[in-house]
Amino acid sequence: MSTTTTTPVSRMTSLARAELTLLGRSKGTLFAALFVPLVLPLSVRSAAEEMDLAEAGLTPGTVVLPAAVGFSLLFAVYSALVGVFVVRREELVLKRLRTGELRDGEILGGSALPAALVGLAQCLLLAAGCTALLDLPAPSAPHLAVLGLLLGIAMCAALAAVTASFTRTGESAQVTPMPLMIVSMLGSGMFVPLELLPDRLASFCELLPLTPVVTLVRGGWTGDLSAYETLGTVATAVAWTLLAVFAVQRWFRWEPRR
Repeated sequence: MSTTTTTPVSRMTSLARAELTLLGRSKGTLFAALFVPLVLPLSVRSAAEEMDLAEAGLTPGTVVLPAAVGFSLLFAVYSALVGVFVVRREELVLKRLRTGELRDGEILGGSALPAALVGLAQCLLLAAGCTALLDLPAPSAPHLAVLGLLLGIAMCAALAAVTASFTRTGESAQVTPMPLMIVSMLGSGMFVPLELLPDRLASFCELLPLTPVVTLVRGGWTGDLSAYETLGTVATAVAWTLLAVFAVQRWFRWEPRR
């Protein structure tokens, strides 16, 4: 009698493969995840051309590119995963998975992996497109952009699980992500760079979840982030991620909300 030994990686990979198949069948989620983030940067470009960016040391490209990355993380990762977690919970999929070999972290990680990979691929595509179409030079500090992107994916996945904890149905999963998405789009430097905001308001917006991601991606191209600023920005992103992980451990629901 032979036994098959599985590892956390193999179990998460199998779950991610099944989740990717289900994701491909959800046309509404695919549309929001794949096409909306490609359209919204056009409105940011129109708005950027009306701003006095030179005074802040920015160009339309260094405004549009971080915004495009932010849109992709919000729609392809955060919003999409809220729906995934809620629907799988209400369909008792998560409850059944917990009766097998998969651990809680593996279930959430494997379920999030397809959306995370889609978001990563989309961000890379948007970066290449913005660089070509907006005459952006090569990034001055590419490690900052990579760090911001990876932190953003992890944070958005964790925040999605938190939001799903307080979302009752698959229909309401289309609404509950909106507060964070709206606040992020308006206050995290995606539509209006923080450099153009009043100092007090900018200081507050620096503490929003997605602001560190936008700041790091922009800093990757401009190269104007000091070591102190980089450390503070990374610390903010890590703090939000750890807070979200704690909230998931505390409040995430594995069975349907009745």
